[in-house]
Amino acid sequence: MQKDDNEDNAVAGNVDDKTEVLEEVAGYLAQKLPRSVLGHSIAFGDLSVEVRREDIVAFIRLLRDDLRLRFISLTDICGVDYPGRAERFDVVYHLLSPSRNLRIRIRISTDETTPVDSITEVFPGAVWYEREAYDMFGILFSSHPDLRRLLTDYGFDGYPLRKDFPTSGYVELRYDEELRKVVYEPVRLAQEFRTFDYLSPWEGTDYVLPGDEKA
Repeated sequence: MQKDDNEDNAVAGNVDDKTEVLEEVAGYLAQKLPRSVLGHSIAFGDLSVEVRREDIVAFIRLLRDDLRLRFISLTDICGVDYPGRAERFDVVYHLLSPSRNLRIRIRISTDETTPVDSITEVFPGAVWYEREAYDMFGILFSSHPDLRRLLTDYGFDGYPLRKDFPTSGYVELRYDEELRKVVYEPVRLAQEFRTFDYLSPWEGTDYVLPGDEKA
């Protein structure tokens, strides 16, 4: 089924109109907080803004309270790990403006020891997202009311979503019958990693499998 040319032009016009609106929002943010905005980009109908780490709370509050913006819904906070950078982590905030039908993404950067100001005073629900970022990446948030692990166990070693975290983990837990409690031990692999030749089962392998010596 072919689309009508007018329909295609209407879709293209809507995309252009939205891009124009997002550029207007980016310019307004740079005007309101010129020292805070480090740069911006628009992709897939969303606006991404890079912000100074020290200004994140003021920036998020402006997005929520300014009547020209009205980004009143915090949908997510997540971390991204770039191990080769001096500030290896990005903290990424996603907000929605229902009245304007716009989404915005805010990015700040930090390292393993420098805390990021918590935005729980602006969005109380951020307490869960920030705990998850701490649990998965080890990102620290200052002034957080309850910064502790959320998804892993209290005695968990390491941060699972860091790029340098081993796929097998550092420790494993089991229930010890003699001690009658859960114990933590270094990870022990029950067998070496297998290698596969991917030959057709009809053709057979070019080596003898253990247990097939008699055959």
